[in-house]
Amino acid sequence: MQSIHAQAVLPADLSDALLVGRVWRNSKINGPCVVVVRRGEVFDITATAPTSADLLDAEDLLALARHAPGESLGNVADLVRDALDPLSDKRFPQLLAPCDIQPIKACGVTFAVSMLERVIEEKAAGDASRAESLRKELQAIIGSDLSAIRPGSEAAMKLKQELLKRDAWSQYMEVGIGADAEVFSKSQAMSAVGLGADVGLHPESQWNNPEPEIVLAVNSRGQAVGATLGNDVNLRDIEGRSALLLGKAKDNNGSCAIGPFIRLFDERFTIDTVRQAEVTLLIEGEDDGFRLNGASFMREISRDPLDLVAQTCGAHHQYPDGFLLFLGTMFSPIKDRDAAGSGFTHHLGDRVTIASPALGALVNRVQRCDAIAPWTFGIRALYQHLAGRGLAGTSPSSWSASA
Repeated sequence: MQSIHAQAVLPADLSDALLVGRVWRNSKINGPCVVVVRRGEVFDITATAPTSADLLDAEDLLALARHAPGESLGNVADLVRDALDPLSDKRFPQLLAPCDIQPIKACGVTFAVSMLERVIEEKAAGDASRAESLRKELQAIIGSDLSAIRPGSEAAMKLKQELLKRDAWSQYMEVGIGADAEVFSKSQAMSAVGLGADVGLHPESQWNNPEPEIVLAVNSRGQAVGATLGNDVNLRDIEGRSALLLGKAKDNNGSCAIGPFIRLFDERFTIDTVRQAEVTLLIEGEDDGFRLNGASFMREISRDPLDLVAQTCGAHHQYPDGFLLFLGTMFSPIKDRDAAGSGFTHHLGDRVTIASPALGALVNRVQRCDAIAPWTFGIRALYQHLAGRGLAGTSPSSWSASA
């Protein structure tokens, strides 16, 4: 595999991008810090915003991100370069996932093309060898283009009745074209890994894939205030056996990668940018030279991103710390790797690169979830750390642009 240049991991318009994130600082700090990137330089603003949730909740978020005082941690390209180098000197700041105490939620089956693959997983009951024959059978029954069907519409309900008659209906089609979106808890707060970290596969899984997605950062008021990239590691054989195994399939050590930074919505980068974004995927095999290129086009999403936010929070459910929301993917892992007709599955050592020009790139290596670094730093550890720095109980509300 070729090395990845640091500039390729950062937004194409870095000078115009307002980026926020988190790093782990060693030495006298020895813990996580909230950072902003200004003109290519990284600043620690934890004294003003002790957590990323505090930062994203600030009424004057853009002014705070642009002007809050902070200690310089150097050039962002150096930080990225260290994150991609497994032999980097850990005494220097290390990039983390850009979220902390926020719950991590995810939407599934939000693209028609990937809905068919979910139905195949269910019908195959976790058996990858049946995928190809089931794909042909289902395409003959329901067709391969469902993108014209608006979820919850009269046409969608008519299709549902027809498929029920043919015994071709599925729980995945229910959330794909029905009125209600699939929104589930992907991972625990503080558990996501960031740029350069290993992502984890459950040792029982033999049929799995990455899911390249845009992730919205939503504050406690239900406002989407920024976006980043995510890998919702997917275990097709486990979830395919039963939707009741979703927790086992989706929430494991290293099963959620987010980063490299959250780009805040401003005059240049808006929710409309997200609606038109292209998310690319590159998988490079370490042991077999395998390469797979994929893409997800947000203009083909079945439900608007803000509709997904509204289905997640509102009068029916509040998130006082805000939340991160994976928006789903249209990537379908159907390119054969190990056996004809079985589609794609990961090998250990795969390098996964998820990228979008306005957000940069998220790069991770695939390993087993029971063999990578365990998750040990949770919310209690975070608040003990902040208390030790005299920052517990502070919030950006005490800061003003005139300060």
